[in-house]
Amino acid sequence: MGAMTKPRGMFDLDSGDPRGEMIDRGSMTREEIEEIGELMNALGELRRAEEKLAEASRKYMKLNDTDMKALHYLIVAGNRGEIATPGALAAHLRITSAATTKLLDRLERDGHVVREQHPSDRRAVAVRITEHTRASAMETVGKQQARRFYAAARLSSEERQVVIRFIRDMANEISHQEKPWPEESSNGQPAGTPAV
Repeated sequence: MGAMTKPRGMFDLDSGDPRGEMIDRGSMTREEIEEIGELMNALGELRRAEEKLAEASRKYMKLNDTDMKALHYLIVAGNRGEIATPGALAAHLRITSAATTKLLDRLERDGHVVREQHPSDRRAVAVRITEHTRASAMETVGKQQARRFYAAARLSSEERQVVIRFIRDMANEISHQEKPWPEESSNGQPAGTPAV
């Protein structure tokens, strides 16, 4: 029986970029490439775990992703003693005022939020999560999400600093584009791509 090979995740440089068109790996050793691949696949596992948890959360709460983000925002605002307004919620969710009104209508109808007169601005509306929805979210979704804290707590202070720097550096790498993506041509492909 031959040596067992480790199953390859979706991030495998030899399969994803065999000709080195995206990543210059000339100065890297085979071991470094494999370690980076393992790290990228671990990030993929985390992403899949988060997606599964988010899906389970939405099913349990019977809400969509934007509704869940809105409730999370309202919980955090309440914990900070801040007064949440429809405008602040719209800015946080990056949705229009009209979409925010529809979202709040739906959440209020289903007993998740209450709209009240703003305590210091008579022209404004304050939004708060109902105690029942807050307790339900904290007891289920919140407790499961909070388990990530334990993984971070098991690291040393130095390890946490390395992870923080790595995650911020990666976020920075994928957020900046030096040049715009190619425009689509009339055949629906990136410009310069021949029609098949």
